[in-house]
Amino acid sequence: MALNIYYDKDADLARLEGKTVAVIGYGSQGHAHAQNLNSSGVNVVVGLRKDSASWKKAEGAGLRVATPTDAAREAQVIMMTVPDETCANLYRDEIEPGLEPGDYLAVAHGFNIHFQAIDPPDNVNVFMVAPKGPGHTVRGHYEEGKGVPCLVALHQDPSGDSLQVALAYAKAIGGGRAGIIETTFREETETDLFGEQAVLCGGLTELMRNGYETLVEAGYAPEMAYFETIHEVKLIVDLIYENGMANMRYSVSNTAEYGDFTRGPQVIDAGVKERMKDVLGQIQRGEFAKEFILERQSGFVAFNAMRRRAAEHPMEEVGARLRSLMPWLKEKQLVDRSKN
Repeated sequence: MALNIYYDKDADLARLEGKTVAVIGYGSQGHAHAQNLNSSGVNVVVGLRKDSASWKKAEGAGLRVATPTDAAREAQVIMMTVPDETCANLYRDEIEPGLEPGDYLAVAHGFNIHFQAIDPPDNVNVFMVAPKGPGHTVRGHYEEGKGVPCLVALHQDPSGDSLQVALAYAKAIGGGRAGIIETTFREETETDLFGEQAVLCGGLTELMRNGYETLVEAGYAPEMAYFETIHEVKLIVDLIYENGMANMRYSVSNTAEYGDFTRGPQVIDAGVKERMKDVLGQIQRGEFAKEFILERQSGFVAFNAMRRRAAEHPMEEVGARLRSLMPWLKEKQLVDRSKN
């Protein structure tokens, strides 16, 4: 099945003229959406709790701020960028009462719509615009005249123009510069969760941690282990990001490439793929979503314990010490916690 891919020429910002867009939340995605929309000339209001530490950050960026309730009542397009675990309750308590027929409810990730934690009224349009990168990159690329590819999907379209409004929104945050790919809520949600769990976050970090521990336990210096199994991952990923795996293999030594072909499959074998299929099955059946929602309801007791154990791993101390010797790493940090 061929993908529909749209660019700036296919989207019309006029679809947002005369509309107020409420961006609910000002975290990683929210700050980027709000600032990019504002820079594109869209009338934006940021929805935040009155006690939110982000209120002053948003005002400092030149944005108008209101409570989620007030922002939703004023706006015709409401984009939810709050964490998955808080989105459903916030929607029920503060967003849904202010929805009017013909409004557009938007999300930056399909989790709550796909798993039916949020069930919007039939007379409200529902779409998704999901940048395929963290918000810091979405904002940084926009400021540089570039963009981050976005996924767009429709859940319901009573007004008949939700795709056009979604494309305008994606263009306003910079997505049309790189490509806006049409998908479905199911496909975005399930592939996103799988990618995070099996490869990008869970798979990669476990591979690095186990590689680090293997070298240290064999008697090698922790600093050497950190450089070889963690620090240099960026070099390899950048080469792949730039022009694919063949580009990476072209750039490394023959020794590295031969080891890649012959030893990589010994570590990542057929059993890994079978376990990946198990993880995907848990996502598709809704088991992961249920587990995550229950964990949130418990106060994130297990989640916080896992965070604490991970932060206390010796490789974190070694990494912090080594990074302190390379002050240039801070010159273009992706994450600046003082701003978002």
